[in-house]
Amino acid sequence: MITRRYQLKKDAVAILESGHPWLFRDQMSSAAQVFGDGDWLRLVDGTNRVIGYGIFEAEGAIAIRVLRLGEAPPDARWVRHQLAIALGRRNALAARTDAVRLVNGESDGLAAVVVDRFADTIVVATYSAGAEGLARYVASLFAAVARGKTTLDAPVPSGDGDAAITQPIEILRDLDGHHELDAGVTAPIAAVKLNPSARPPTPVPIPHGEVGPVVGAATNVILRPARRRQGAPQAQRVLCGTAPATVEFHEDGRALVVDLEGGHKTGTYLDLRALRRTLADSALANARVLNLFAYTGMLGRAAEVAGATSITQVDQSARALQFAASHHVGDPAKHQFVVADVFEWFPALPTTEQYDLVIVDPPAMTSKAAQIPSTLAAYRKLYRAAAKHVAQHGAVVAACCTSRIDRGLFKRTVNEALGPGFALERDLPPEPDHPVGFAQADYLKISIWRRR
Repeated sequence: MITRRYQLKKDAVAILESGHPWLFRDQMSSAAQVFGDGDWLRLVDGTNRVIGYGIFEAEGAIAIRVLRLGEAPPDARWVRHQLAIALGRRNALAARTDAVRLVNGESDGLAAVVVDRFADTIVVATYSAGAEGLARYVASLFAAVARGKTTLDAPVPSGDGDAAITQPIEILRDLDGHHELDAGVTAPIAAVKLNPSARPPTPVPIPHGEVGPVVGAATNVILRPARRRQGAPQAQRVLCGTAPATVEFHEDGRALVVDLEGGHKTGTYLDLRALRRTLADSALANARVLNLFAYTGMLGRAAEVAGATSITQVDQSARALQFAASHHVGDPAKHQFVVADVFEWFPALPTTEQYDLVIVDPPAMTSKAAQIPSTLAAYRKLYRAAAKHVAQHGAVVAACCTSRIDRGLFKRTVNEALGPGFALERDLPPEPDHPVGFAQADYLKISIWRRR
């Protein structure tokens, strides 16, 4: 397989050179119609100068996900270097938790690839069918780490030592066969700009068998394919070890359990770590808490740790709430679980029901610009209802994970819906294992509002 040449429009060249990792469908010329899902493209300008390399997506708003800028192709050695950088950025988290997002897609320079570690289990996933070749290669590297192989900087088998490999990563190893990659993890490397064009320096390896604190003693590696817009979903694959139904991990000294068998995304939401910590450290002695869109109840458990004595958790998934009741409850007498559509249940709740804390953490509600007005209307409905149920000096946690709604717009929407009786108390920044490499990567907004 070789990269296919694609000449960019002038405005697309400017977008790439600004460092943005996406090109949208309306920025493509008609020449792009010949490409298929997952094609690796060599992106050139009108003078045939190579601007960079990317992966083509046949469907959806994003047409090309950029891998690397400059003339040097995104070879296997480069991928190992990107992983080393990502892991080095996260080593400090190992002192607090054994559940870490090891790779966060484009913000770590690896388009559409997500790697989450939950204690002894690593889950590699992609949110783009076009990037599945890259995800398979990354997963195979972590599987080699789990088997105790060599380091990420080890020469890639190519017949020419550790010289640069110029073929796209997807064909370096076919995971449907039985060939094991010789790979591992390097020591931390200073962060670099997204999609660096320079040849990566030779990293200093960690001794054989030592994979670094942020990876730990992971023994299971699972690969989850992208969700298909058409056709039946593909099953996950176990590259190393087993695929446990649940995994217990620890966060700031507290035990939590991830639902690997039927959970959302890779199993749970590591990006809510800061909110869990904030709630657990809050003054909630004898408080009444309402946790909306509760999922598996981790936020409810944090509220209980902080002293809350009445915690009502609402979600439309009976399975998720059963998981919460089984794994994230200290004293069952303090918890009530309600299976309901929050958008219908909450506005109908009698105003006599007052809470010291209302947590509103809805799922992403749009991926299209045209749906933004209806999404904002749904947020207003939620926060107008929340304002009616917060006791004096109580608080509202407002969360938004819709990337098309920026921080300013979300904050104004919540402020207007809650009304003048509430004031912004604090914003929670993104967690260090969820770096924000470009505007759309700043998807999760969490703010706390206090009734005056």
